[in-house]
Amino acid sequence: MTTVGHEDLGAALAEDEFVIPTYNDIGADVPEEIASQRCTYLCGNSLGPLAKRSQFLIQEELCVWATRAVEGHFDHPHGREWMTIADTVTPLLADLVGAKDKEVACMGTLTANLHLMMSAFYKPTPNRYKILCEGKAFPSDQYAFASQALFHGYDPKDAIVELGPREGEFTLRSSDVLDVIVKQGSSIALVIFSGVQYYTGQWFPMKEITEAAKEQGCICGWDLAHAIGNVPLSLHDWDVDFAVWCSYKYLNSGPGGIGGLFVHERWESNRTPQFAGWWGHDPTTRFLMPPDFSPIPGAQGFQQSNPSVLTTVSLLGSLQVFKRVGMMKPLRERSVSLTAHLEVLLRQTGFYVSSHEAAKYSPDDPPRFTIITPVERESRGAQLSLLFLPTESNVMERVLNHLKSAGVIGDERKPDVIRLTPAPLYNTKRDCERAAEVLKRAFEAISKST
Repeated sequence: MTTVGHEDLGAALAEDEFVIPTYNDIGADVPEEIASQRCTYLCGNSLGPLAKRSQFLIQEELCVWATRAVEGHFDHPHGREWMTIADTVTPLLADLVGAKDKEVACMGTLTANLHLMMSAFYKPTPNRYKILCEGKAFPSDQYAFASQALFHGYDPKDAIVELGPREGEFTLRSSDVLDVIVKQGSSIALVIFSGVQYYTGQWFPMKEITEAAKEQGCICGWDLAHAIGNVPLSLHDWDVDFAVWCSYKYLNSGPGGIGGLFVHERWESNRTPQFAGWWGHDPTTRFLMPPDFSPIPGAQGFQQSNPSVLTTVSLLGSLQVFKRVGMMKPLRERSVSLTAHLEVLLRQTGFYVSSHEAAKYSPDDPPRFTIITPVERESRGAQLSLLFLPTESNVMERVLNHLKSAGVIGDERKPDVIRLTPAPLYNTKRDCERAAEVLKRAFEAISKST
């Protein structure tokens, strides 16, 4: 457990535990005296930075590979036999999602795991075949939903019910989601939302949606790509049926890092994995190569191939930092504080307009921005999505170029949104202050040129 104070935690971890690019590394146009300092990295919602522990563990595994080769599966100098490498991260992942160890599997990639879960849980019938999700879900999810509906012989335009915000609003009202579940529940086979919506940053009321879905006899699953490591989760207690996630965003496992899934223990004796692979077989007889599949009880029975050792230990290095700071409780406290601090600073730039004003904005109005992420702390994690106005103009791109030039790294969602994420594991209040300062300067420059 770290001993640094609440306010200094992000700075200490950024300095001691993570490799964050410098202004020089990213080619920022900054004064020479700060060029060697770490840049203002507010993009952990897309790709987390490299944990030094991950770098060290990967180097160790490369050395084991070089010196032990195949023997590393069963005889490992650091006690991380490749045969059971996923066991090093499973308890930590279970802690982060609020689950039992047997309900979690470290495996695969996000969309592959989503297809596995839908193949097991989406069982449409003539009367109950619909999939309820948020409109404009992450495209990979949308593709998966449509292809699963087509696989079962249904037209996605009929089978997939996408909920969007009300006119003039940017996020879904919880009451609207719950109302649709009640009204259409008898025809809905699967309710599946993002825990945190990638575009707006809205944290859906997962417990309430899950309860409403179960009351109507629906299966309820979640895509936690932007939720795991970002907001506190209690999948077991919420009675979620299944969930899937990636690990390269808030979990900092590296580009293309290994994914994971959750299956509630209620399904342990009721559902055999449909698409079996040898890594889901009972490990006590796995290497005896028996002809018949004997699944591991719980989520790990869904494993198909042995996990990548390098991506698993990369995830392990970051998760060890989570453990050092006490996992999600202290991080959530910092997250709430940092996100609120950034929001206040952005509102004070002089170029912010309310969402109500933004809904009435015209092409002739001056360049401004609004925040489309909910203001309520219980409805957001460590992300603020900025919508630039007028929409369909080049304001967003011009602001983004200013930010990048000054070494402030967020990410764009074309045509009009920039996402800024003060991740509590390594970001600081100074990161928030610099981002707001540079954004204000960007608008001042744009205003002078128009």
